[in-house]
Amino acid sequence: MTMDFLPVDLLQTFVAVAEARSFTGAARLLGLRQSTVSQQIRKLEQRMRRRCLDRDTHTVALTPDGEVLLDHARAILDSHTRLQQHLSVAPLRGRLRLGASEDFVLSALPDVLASFIRRHPDVDLELRAGLSGDLCEAFDAGRLDLIFIKRLAGNPRGTVVWEEPLVWAAHPEFHVDPKSPLPLLLYPPPSVTRACALETLEDVGRDWRIAFTSASLSGLTAAARAGIGLMPHSGRLLPPGLEIVAARDDLPALPEIQFAVICAQASSPAIAALVATIMKWAASNVRLGVAGVSPTR
Repeated sequence: MTMDFLPVDLLQTFVAVAEARSFTGAARLLGLRQSTVSQQIRKLEQRMRRRCLDRDTHTVALTPDGEVLLDHARAILDSHTRLQQHLSVAPLRGRLRLGASEDFVLSALPDVLASFIRRHPDVDLELRAGLSGDLCEAFDAGRLDLIFIKRLAGNPRGTVVWEEPLVWAAHPEFHVDPKSPLPLLLYPPPSVTRACALETLEDVGRDWRIAFTSASLSGLTAAARAGIGLMPHSGRLLPPGLEIVAARDDLPALPEIQFAVICAQASSPAIAALVATIMKWAASNVRLGVAGVSPTR
C-alpha cells in the first residue's frame, strides 16, 4: 500500500508532528520518546531529500514541501488503515450509544466522529447531546454506553481528556458595567458551568442577574452574539463570533473544569476505539493559551 521509500511509521510521525505543532505533543500522542520522533523526522527528510519542517526551540512549522507531503501522507495513512480493516479478522461492528456535552457536540465532535466512522464503518452510532448531569444519569441507568462530560476537578470517575479554567465569553463589543448586576447567559440546572459561575460570583459578592436561560448551546450563543450578556464556557471550545472577557476586579476568574470520558470497565472494542479517537483528537488539537484566543477587555 505504501512504498518502502516512505515507510508508514515515518509518515505517521510526520502527521502527528504537523497536527500537534510540536515534537513533544507528537511524542505524547504516539507514545514515543521525543528523541525517537526527532530521529524519524530526520530519516523522513533524508529519504525525501527535502526539508519538511522548520523548527526552533519554540515552534514547529511546515515548509512548502511539508504542506504538500501532509496531504499525501494523510491519504496514504487512510488507505493503509482501510486495508488493515479489510484484512482484519474481526472488524468492529455493533451499536454504540454515545452521550456528549453539547459544547463538544457543536464544535469538535463532527471531526471525531468522521475519523471514527472512516476507520470503523460497520459501527452504528446513536448520539445524545445534553447537560453533563443528565448524561451521567442516563449512563448510570444503562441508556448510554459512553459519555463525554464536563465536571469539576477532583472527580475520580472515568478518564480525564483535558482540563482548563472556564472563561467568560461574550460578543466582541460587549462591555461589563461594574455598577450593574452582571447579565448572565446560563444553562438550566444541573449545568456544571452554571453552578461554577453562580458560586464564584456569590463568593466574591458580585451582583448578577440571569438575562437568558436555554438548554441549547445554540440558544445561548445566539443571545451572546446579540450582546444580551456573557456566559461561562470552555475557552477551548469557544463558539465562533465570541471572545473571552478577561477576569478583573469586578469579574472574577472562574474555576477549572475537566472534560472526561466515562464508560464501563469491561468496554467493547468499539467503545475502546471511540475513546482512543477522542483522546487522539484532544492530543492533536492543543492550542495556544485557551482556544488560541487572547483575553480581551
